[in-house]
Amino acid sequence: MAGFASMVWLGLTAAVAANQRRLVFNPNVEREVKSPRSSGHRTRPVVLRAKDGTRLSGWLMTPRIAGRHPAVVYFGGRSEEVSWVVRDAGKLFPDMAVLAVNYRGYGESHGVPAEIHMVEDGCMLFDWMAARVHVDPDRIAVVGRSLGSGVAVQVAKERPAHSVVLITPYDSIVAIAKRKFRVMPVEYMLRHRFESIKYAPALKAPTYVLRAASDDIVPHSHTDQLVAKLATLCGDDVVPGSDHLDIPYLEDTQARIARFLTTQFARPLEAAAGGTATLPAILETAAQADGIVLASTAQLEEAHH
Repeated sequence: MAGFASMVWLGLTAAVAANQRRLVFNPNVEREVKSPRSSGHRTRPVVLRAKDGTRLSGWLMTPRIAGRHPAVVYFGGRSEEVSWVVRDAGKLFPDMAVLAVNYRGYGESHGVPAEIHMVEDGCMLFDWMAARVHVDPDRIAVVGRSLGSGVAVQVAKERPAHSVVLITPYDSIVAIAKRKFRVMPVEYMLRHRFESIKYAPALKAPTYVLRAASDDIVPHSHTDQLVAKLATLCGDDVVPGSDHLDIPYLEDTQARIARFLTTQFARPLEAAAGGTATLPAILETAAQADGIVLASTAQLEEAHH
């Protein structure tokens, strides 16, 4: 009997190890909004090339008033296709430039999702946004939801993010997995670890946390662990009547995010910015690697096929 139990345990462990990509990522290739447009921005579909040449597709939204504006780079959740951000950008990010790009394998982006690529691509998106003529490079925020909170934390550690918003964030995917697979050595198996708790103390940017009132995917205890380590926590709110899936779409959530970012962007710039890379270095890198296509919708469709 003990031998049979051991075989079952080994079989389950091997299955989890072999299928961990599917357990961590759930790419959605269908657009949530068929023809996304922001009521408060000019909207352009964009195709960007990652460092290894992979094509990433998304949208750039710019305020209708000329001049340099604060900006936001958005990172979605485990199953999230980001076209909905375009639709809601007017409420979420008023008077801000916004870049929302699907991860590899999501939406019309090519490639296969992986933590290392998400973070590398996220840094590239930050660099590219900082080089835009309509963006104030000293006022770029990163916003991450659920899985994307782990991307946002790592990008904010590597780049001088002005502000950070984390929606239903967690301490680490390892900790979440250990909760789900209690009898398996997941800490030795997982390649995509998203250990936000390890990077949180290094974040210098003001950080705002939003939790769902009811969350059985990221229990509050996992958010508590992260919040305790954040170096510059500016707020930790629970959105009434929300759950893990609907929280970003609620008017209350969107109003809270807009209010936090608007307030932060209105403050005088501090002498020191977060991150490990200096802004001049970022702009130089972005200028050298600006192999990016601003594409029409027709071009996007052609690139996808």
